[in-house]
Amino acid sequence: MNRENAAPGKLIDELALAKQGLLARIAKKAQTIGPSATAVPSLTLVRRESPSEPRTYIHEPSVCMVAQGAKRVLLGKESYVYDADHYLITSLDVPVVAEITEASREKPYFGLTLKLDQKTISQLLVDSSIPAPRAAPISRVMIVSEVSLPLLNAFLRLIDLLDEPNSIAVLSPLIEREIAYRLLVSEQGPLLRQIGSAGSQSYQIARAIDWLKKNYSLPIMVEELAELSHMSASSFHHHFRELTAMSPLQYQKYLRLQEARRLMLAERLDAASAAFRVGYESPSQFSREYKRMFEASPSRDIKSLRNVEVSERTNP
Repeated sequence: MNRENAAPGKLIDELALAKQGLLARIAKKAQTIGPSATAVPSLTLVRRESPSEPRTYIHEPSVCMVAQGAKRVLLGKESYVYDADHYLITSLDVPVVAEITEASREKPYFGLTLKLDQKTISQLLVDSSIPAPRAAPISRVMIVSEVSLPLLNAFLRLIDLLDEPNSIAVLSPLIEREIAYRLLVSEQGPLLRQIGSAGSQSYQIARAIDWLKKNYSLPIMVEELAELSHMSASSFHHHFRELTAMSPLQYQKYLRLQEARRLMLAERLDAASAAFRVGYESPSQFSREYKRMFEASPSRDIKSLRNVEVSERTNP
């Protein structure tokens, strides 16, 4: 039977079976609490057995799906909630606050994240005849949408590749290309198109964000970033804030504080050393801004994070 002519009830049954298949596959592969890297470099699986505290991080261009449980992501004042019936697309590196809202030992949270590749999307736009959207460019970088059967089936095949390690290098790029195509032809296509279209505002802002990520410790001039993005300073500042929910200087501060946090946690630097490493000239200013962002002093925050790590290792 042609799927387009299939009865609605049959499609619903197939979708429910695909969702069950996603849950079974992630539950089998994600045996430890927390994120698990996979042999497919762009694919990460996640397991949690309790709701999480709100956590700040840079959300990369990606598609995120949930097989069981629910997650909430805050970008500025906007809230995005997704679960087993919905997925999240993000088109730029943006700072968010996120928390897992539904998870328990009996019904763990299971999810996945697939990083989206700009080159793959750009090539798809060149190779395919996907029509350009008629609507005006959208000014947000995150969208929640309903899960579809073709998209789910592609993800099932990508996860199944983990059982064929010798096939991953050849087949995973093909399946990831299919996933990107499925997204491009969906109602969320205009958002994804912005990642791969050189003339779009998102693409130009992405160039500035990429520079900031590589040079966060250096002093910045908005005019220079605007020139890099081929915009006037006022237009650049407006579009940057519209897309990321913060100014370029606030974005740089976020990157600096996140890297300082990583240095203190992973490399055990003291607060003053971490502050200087990421570009701060004043340790006291660093401590004030760190506490404002993470709601705790550097020493208290790092101690709390280490206690969480110990707890997760001893209570798998």
